[in-house]
Amino acid sequence: MNRFSIHILIFFITFSFNSLKAAQPFITTQKVGDVVVLKEKSLPLSFFVSNGTDAGILRAIGNLQVDFEKVTGEKPAVFSQKPNSSAPLIIIGTIGTNSIIDDLIKENKIDGKLLKGKNEKFIIQNIKNPFKGVEEAIVIAGSDKRGTIYGIYELSAQIGVSPWYYWADVPVEKKETLYFIKGTYSDGEPAVQYRGIFINDEAPALSGWAKATFGGFNSKFYEKVFELLLRLKANYMWPAMWGNAFYDDDSASGPLASEMGIIMGTSHHEPMALAQTDWHRYIKKNNLPNVWDYSKNKTVLDEFWKSGIERSKNWEKVVTVGMRGDGDEAMSEGTNISLLENIVKEQRKIIAEVTQKKAEKIPQVWALYKEVQDYYDQGMRVPDDVVLLFCDDNWGNVRKLPDLTKPLHKGGYGMYYHFDYVGGPRNSKWINISPIQRVWEQMNLSYEHSVDKIWIVNVGDLKPMEFPISFFLEMAWNPKKFNSQNLFEFTQKWAADQFGTKHAKEIASLLNTYPKYNRRVTPEMLDSKTYSLENYNEFQTVVNDYKNLALDAYRIYNDIPEQYKDAYFQLVLYPIDACSNLYEMYFAQAKNRKLASEKNILANGFADQVKRNFARDSILQNKYNNEIAGGKWTHIMDQMRIGYKSWHDGPKNILPEISYVSEKEQIIRKTFAEKEGYVAIEAEHFSKLNNSKNMHWEVIPDFGKTKSGITTFPQNKYPNQNENVFVEYEIDFISTGEFDVEMLLAPTLNFNSNNGLRYEISFDEEKPQTINFNGQYRGELGKWQAKHLIHSTTKHTISKAGKHILRFRVLDPGIVLQKILINTGGLKPSYLGAPESDRVSKDGL
Repeated sequence: MNRFSIHILIFFITFSFNSLKAAQPFITTQKVGDVVVLKEKSLPLSFFVSNGTDAGILRAIGNLQVDFEKVTGEKPAVFSQKPNSSAPLIIIGTIGTNSIIDDLIKENKIDGKLLKGKNEKFIIQNIKNPFKGVEEAIVIAGSDKRGTIYGIYELSAQIGVSPWYYWADVPVEKKETLYFIKGTYSDGEPAVQYRGIFINDEAPALSGWAKATFGGFNSKFYEKVFELLLRLKANYMWPAMWGNAFYDDDSASGPLASEMGIIMGTSHHEPMALAQTDWHRYIKKNNLPNVWDYSKNKTVLDEFWKSGIERSKNWEKVVTVGMRGDGDEAMSEGTNISLLENIVKEQRKIIAEVTQKKAEKIPQVWALYKEVQDYYDQGMRVPDDVVLLFCDDNWGNVRKLPDLTKPLHKGGYGMYYHFDYVGGPRNSKWINISPIQRVWEQMNLSYEHSVDKIWIVNVGDLKPMEFPISFFLEMAWNPKKFNSQNLFEFTQKWAADQFGTKHAKEIASLLNTYPKYNRRVTPEMLDSKTYSLENYNEFQTVVNDYKNLALDAYRIYNDIPEQYKDAYFQLVLYPIDACSNLYEMYFAQAKNRKLASEKNILANGFADQVKRNFARDSILQNKYNNEIAGGKWTHIMDQMRIGYKSWHDGPKNILPEISYVSEKEQIIRKTFAEKEGYVAIEAEHFSKLNNSKNMHWEVIPDFGKTKSGITTFPQNKYPNQNENVFVEYEIDFISTGEFDVEMLLAPTLNFNSNNGLRYEISFDEEKPQTINFNGQYRGELGKWQAKHLIHSTTKHTISKAGKHILRFRVLDPGIVLQKILINTGGLKPSYLGAPESDRVSKDGL
């Protein structure tokens, strides 16, 4: 090769490398810059696909047609004959399938090196003159079947169809024009080979919904799940298994997974492509003993396992090997490791016999879940080609990783992670409790320890784990994309993809915060004893945290366009509002318990609050199940979350225990205790009142700025000199000295011929001070009116610590007292005045 040729080669390689872009935004609605028209006025878009294209790719193309119709209002036609029109054209195909893609590579219009020998890779680019009469076209080319499918769905996402359009009712925005920004785009190859989800613990919510919607966990149900996975660039799945058998429940499910390009597996305790339910059906059908013990029932188990491989031999899968106890339980005590190793050996013999291939040619995985990790630690080993699947502790904390100082297992490593869990100390099934910060940290830790063969996450009912599922699968494709500083950036982009850019940052903050709160304590673990009522105002603080979050969520809900409200309710508002309601309920229960133990009748108000919150939980559940999206999600929020008595859940929520205090048994606490240098008293909490024949006191509920106000009636009656119309307050002082006593009064004006309104105030037996608080305003009228309050202050001397009586006597009608503040040295400025002091009784009750 001469020097000129070398320079040309270097230029070509450099140009190819530099021109290939990550799948950054390549669709725009503005005809600006160097673009190719996809949709403009009446120009019809069409797809070209070679004859003999794989059925799974054709299915994805059909979905792309529908997606373009949703966005533009027009459904593109699909041709297998070369067009000669200048109308917009997208060419779709896979390298190495004798398709149009291979022809374009031969003609040097596509760089085949970008795809040849690659795994699940796509490129999307514009090319000149693909056919005679066609000036320019867009090409979606895949290195293999899934690569092509991922490219199709990448275009779908970029024109504005969310992967969650079905599963979260994310609407599709209409667009009159669409343009492709010229270039070559790709997301490269996935870093993790098998990336997927495990639908598990799916009763009663998902199972109830699936039965009502599709008749059960059948191929119609899985078609929707598989499509979602492919739109999220996943390729692997463990199916629902509570009383279900994926292949047996619907004979169309296995072929469907194969057609669509989903690699099937089975859970950590279900070997040989068989479900636990398959076993129970098998022994019943064949009238065999239910002995899930290889040392006692080898022949039956071998035949059973053989049936699983025979049934699935033509479909792409990862075979789970090994054995746990029946029903996801540990094996019996003292299980022989050599026996377990022999089980794997015999299972591999079956795999080879049925498939007529060497066992190492069929992907296999051994899950080190719970006690199986102990077997591994004690020396149990499997053949080199079998993937070792490490696991978390069911709560998102990785248990074990490879020792990088020692030779690595040749078959590679995987990680089984949990967003959902059934088990002690309590289930975690209802709502998302997984902040992506924790998911990133633990999965990045795993990836940095060479865990890159399998990433699978237990997602429970799938809903409402939409956001962390998106993150987990995107990270599985490219872990290096994420770092500790750009996680919020991902959240904001995800929010924009679902709801548009206007509120994306605010919504991202909500999505970022509520799982953080749920990780403080899971909703199922939360109860009235979790947080402290007494120390640091902790319980009230966390309740306020969630209430403020819910308020922010509602503000956005009220502002977003109507078509986004159903999706917003599912993805943002419900998890926040329902959890906030839960916090309020348990706080009310804690207050009820405390006050009831003190025989304080205020406990009753909190008991009623518990009932209201409990009822509201049902109202929110009903809205999710039966009202949004036209009642589409029936049963999906049926999961129990209130009233756990042990780790497992019951069939329905249980009202928390509450107590009521009768008037006969209540102990009225009338003495206010000085604390932190002040005493604050709401006016209605007097220890004694005195009426006369002509005048009486009444409390006006919700009057003023805090709790209420008290005043005398009738309002046209004036007390004479001998009428003692007063209220008294018992106060327990720990300080002595001269103190300011501030009466917070309604800003009533001197309506009585400018004479002013007068009251008397005194402690114990001291001579009362007569105060005219509004006879002359001295320039204060505007301030009083604007603040809707008059502060009237007197000075009093307390010479001895202990209980004292403050008396407030009116000399005119129209005086409304709201609050009393006594500064003993520590009262701090505040607009509403310090919170009310504790009431105690001197006998200690």
